[in-house]
Amino acid sequence: MSMSDSQAAAQWELGKLVHELDMQNSARMRERVAKLGLTTAQASALRELTGPMTMSELAGRMACEPSNATVVIDKLESQRLIERRAHPSDRRAKQLTLTPEGAEQREQLLAVLSEEPLVTGLAQRELDALRDLLERAISRD
Repeated sequence: MSMSDSQAAAQWELGKLVHELDMQNSARMRERVAKLGLTTAQASALRELTGPMTMSELAGRMACEPSNATVVIDKLESQRLIERRAHPSDRRAKQLTLTPEGAEQREQLLAVLSEEPLVTGLAQRELDALRDLLERAISRD
């Protein structure tokens, strides 16, 4: 095996491992949030809605397009967990806020998410190191 074959094999294996970790993490997340009757997208919106914000701001925090976030927000609004209010300084915009029921659901979500690590088999210092390495690898500029 030449050096480039070896490097390609290592890159391929790394990609497979990251993908497998993502698949395991997603399955665990779906299982946890389903206990609350939520999809992962709905859980993401509730988790990221830390205060009043616009749809665009929330979509950025959810790492999705505003049009995709709108579908999720419409569902949460129909469940009376989120409401749209007039933006205090921009007449054209709306702000999303949690209702009292939404704030309670968010607290339950945070409790479910913190029950046990999504990534298992690693000590806390290893989880911290993995998070740091993944953040560097993603290099969010």
